[in-house]
Amino acid sequence: MRVSARGHGFLSALESAAVDLDVVFLGTAGSTPTAQRALSATLVRRGGDRLLFDCAEGTQRQLLRCDVGLAELEEIFLTHFHADHYLGLPGLLKTYSLRGRELPLTIYGPHGLRELLKALRRIFGRLSYPLETVELDPGARLERTGYRLETFAVEHGVTAIGYALVEAERPGRFDVESADRLGVPDGPSRGLLQRGETVTLPDGRAVKPGDVLGSARAGRKLVLTGDTAPSASVVDAAAGADLLVHEATFLADERERARETRHSTAGEAALAAREAGVKLLALTHLSTRYFGHQVVEEARELFPDTVVPRDFDVVEIPFPERGRPELVRSGARAGRDRKEALRGRDEDVMGDLPSDYV
Repeated sequence: MRVSARGHGFLSALESAAVDLDVVFLGTAGSTPTAQRALSATLVRRGGDRLLFDCAEGTQRQLLRCDVGLAELEEIFLTHFHADHYLGLPGLLKTYSLRGRELPLTIYGPHGLRELLKALRRIFGRLSYPLETVELDPGARLERTGYRLETFAVEHGVTAIGYALVEAERPGRFDVESADRLGVPDGPSRGLLQRGETVTLPDGRAVKPGDVLGSARAGRKLVLTGDTAPSASVVDAAAGADLLVHEATFLADERERARETRHSTAGEAALAAREAGVKLLALTHLSTRYFGHQVVEEARELFPDTVVPRDFDVVEIPFPERGRPELVRSGARAGRDRKEALRGRDEDVMGDLPSDYV
């Protein structure tokens, strides 16, 4: 697995303590698109990192329609190889090449990824930049600056994996009273302690970071399942997560169909969220059979902290001491599109429902 060289240890954890984390829902439909919902694609933004999970047909246009733009992504992660999760790759890869891209791009996915890209090369042809493929087993870990990505098994009847983004622990709060009591002067010495360095006072005494910092604070955790039937591995991977992004292709009236196709109902996703003790559940991969409000109603009977994002909605994930994850409607729309959406002009808004209802 690739290990980032951008930073490590205590200093990296300190630097990551001020990093924003959010999720942009680029495509929220399952299997077939609708006029309002594109197919599966989810962008995670953490600081300057942009991580794309699944890349369905039309993903590059969804990127262009929102405030993200056609950024030069460095990493794309596929959950499995059903067409509604990867058919956007050939177009996106070719567009990057037509724009003269030179920056390397890495695509991750379960076993079978290399064969898939080998077949797709007949479509997108020669590229102007290096393209690397990395096949992952469940239980793989990819270390990054201030966080790691972990894969876990899901149940979908084909080779498939889910992903968890887990941040490193953050340094504890600086205890001013302890620093005063120890005689640490204001200024650079306190900054060094906050960065994890031991300082020597004028009288020769050494003060260590642990002398003036509180207990380490947990980072944030985000879990994306991709397509899956109910699975204990999902509950384990999502334990204590700030946000669980879980598929909800069906409602309870189609439970048998969900079992046959290895998908989940909204209620089953809600049960997973409840068992895992997550803070917020976001349901995606909706069937054209249902409106968003029907999906969220079923889920909230079992797990009240549930939202059903629409395309271009954003979930912001603050640090625990700053609040809970929050759905921002049309949070990634650009310019006029966002203003119109906020005025309720999207056709899939059902009457005068609350803004977080569908």
